[in-house]
Amino acid sequence: MRLKNKVAIVTGAGRGLGKGIALKLAREGAKVVIGDAVERNAHEVAEEIIKGGGSAIAACADVSKRTDVEAMFAAAAAFGPIDILVNNAGINRDGMLHKMSDEAWDKVIAVNLTGAFYCLRLAAQQMRERGYGRIVNIASMSWLGNFGQANYAASKAGIVGLTKTAARELAKKGVTVNAICPGFIDTEMTRSVPQNVWDIMVGKIWAGKVGTPEDIGNVVAFLASDEAAYVTGEVINVSGGMVL
Repeated sequence: MRLKNKVAIVTGAGRGLGKGIALKLAREGAKVVIGDAVERNAHEVAEEIIKGGGSAIAACADVSKRTDVEAMFAAAAAFGPIDILVNNAGINRDGMLHKMSDEAWDKVIAVNLTGAFYCLRLAAQQMRERGYGRIVNIASMSWLGNFGQANYAASKAGIVGLTKTAARELAKKGVTVNAICPGFIDTEMTRSVPQNVWDIMVGKIWAGKVGTPEDIGNVVAFLASDEAAYVTGEVINVSGGMVL
């Protein structure tokens, strides 16, 4: 129960990585705000946590809309001041650079990068005043560049830059800011890839197996705890050795 009575917001927590992270934080004792653009998904995860004896509330929020982010933070106030923010919400609209539409570019940047900025800015304002906070941004190994993902890679590279800048600005205020780059993780999104692509990706992992949302949640829980008080500005690969 490293996070007992801590208040956490997890965006994109209605499924996949976000759900795994939210469930882990709840098991560690945190009161979790389940942020998600799909209201039904947010409520289902919140109910699962409550049924398991934890504390959670659902907050329907499209993080690309500043007013939705503000409403999510306002809803979180029912639990008290924010201690932990996990910027996980993200989408992909893959395509070759020369064929990518303005809409595909704009939407991915709006959700993945601008949405993280909106959340981080509000959290920073509150955490600076209290002199305490833990912010974990979910980036991706794609920030190094990935075929067919110009928009996604750019958004995740932006997350890394945002993380390091925020870490510098907030360190003396008792706030840590770190990024996690997940590898190939078993989620609804990855299960949709063709079997041959799945096999190719697994073949690149030295651990020889696909990761789980729980693997990511475990690292988030550490970074969100007081045990990680001297860790900030880091970009941590959680990939089973896919990136060495």
